[in-house]
Amino acid sequence: MKAKNVLITILVTLLLLPGVLFAQAAAEKTDSNTMRLAWWGNPTRDERTYKAVQMFEAKNPGVTIETETTGWSGYWDKMNTQAAAGSLPDLMQHDYAYMLQWVERNQLADLTPYVNQGIIDLSKINDSFLTGGRVDGKLYGISLGTNAVCLTYDPAVLKKAGISQIDSTTWTWEDFERIAIQVYQKTGVQTIPFFTTDPKVGFDNMIRQTGASTYGKTGLGFTDPAVLREFYAIQLRLLDAGALIKPETAFVTVSPEEGAMAKGDTWVEFIWSNQFVSTQAAAQRPLEIAMLPNIKNAKAKGTFLKPSMFFSIPATAENPELAAKFLNYFVNDIEVNEMLMGERGVPIPDDVREHMATMVDPINKQIFDYISLVSKNAGPIDAPDPAGSGEFLKMVRDVTQEILMKRVSLNEGVAKIMSRGNEILK
Repeated sequence: MKAKNVLITILVTLLLLPGVLFAQAAAEKTDSNTMRLAWWGNPTRDERTYKAVQMFEAKNPGVTIETETTGWSGYWDKMNTQAAAGSLPDLMQHDYAYMLQWVERNQLADLTPYVNQGIIDLSKINDSFLTGGRVDGKLYGISLGTNAVCLTYDPAVLKKAGISQIDSTTWTWEDFERIAIQVYQKTGVQTIPFFTTDPKVGFDNMIRQTGASTYGKTGLGFTDPAVLREFYAIQLRLLDAGALIKPETAFVTVSPEEGAMAKGDTWVEFIWSNQFVSTQAAAQRPLEIAMLPNIKNAKAKGTFLKPSMFFSIPATAENPELAAKFLNYFVNDIEVNEMLMGERGVPIPDDVREHMATMVDPINKQIFDYISLVSKNAGPIDAPDPAGSGEFLKMVRDVTQEILMKRVSLNEGVAKIMSRGNEILK
């Protein structure tokens, strides 16, 4: 009889166990003191973000923030996989290029309610810094800083080649090509291909100078391929002269510490201004920042001020209120911004930016000065990237390698980008 009772007890326990475990999992899943935070990063960004998390947890005893960091190249694949599984984090780093697509798929939450409730404070932020995160009047992302595309160069190499400091507000791509050839002939240092991670960024700057943009309402925003052709022709001429790093090497994704600038193989690197911190740290020698060159007879400004990277709360977030609280801390807290030191861009709250300008180190002072320069020489930001832009970016990078590796001719490659681009974007 006792054995029978024991058996019944075991059976009942086994029957109830899944429910118990489910309840425990649900309790853990909805724990109001736990949230998940995801970002794409590099060693410098990762270290500072971990520290920001630790500082927030210290100020909020009992709160736990689980962190997830991935390199840019794998970040969006990971986030899209999580989105499909309904397992996105509570707060995720986001990008202007993908904002509209995610909003149209109802994957992001409107942050306005958290602003109205006072959880997120925007009172010290000029509205011009917030427009990039708005879609149809709703706020889907807040930027950690202001950013602008740029190139960074080694002034010591230029000096060795007999070249004085450049004036990046007036120089042209003809000047750039001449300098690259002279540097190679005098020093043996080569030039890296333009924006190997995302070649479209470099082309964006050039086509904007014609008054057009890469993306149109349906398809590409331009019909004349002349600028696109020249974008690659410059690099092919440098390649034929021996002055361009071979694309087989240049397009291999590596950390800044393993990159061509850190190794001294190139005198120039094409980056966003917020990446200057990690690029400079990896190079371990003084670098300078400059605006990209101008095309002939430019009609408009190619450079623009861009939200460096947003933070957004996914619509499926399990703890959105805690995510909003951390986002507010990330944006507005002066102490944590002193530690972050503008790694994600120049801070957007007036008081934080003014405070940081008085105390940043020389490297970040270069970034602040560059943003000030761009603010006087910038055009308006383009509309958010349309649906299909992710596929378009990958296609452009693939065809760029085909052109520079001479697997296809220049004309064939340009024609392929034009035709496939219109197909993808329609």
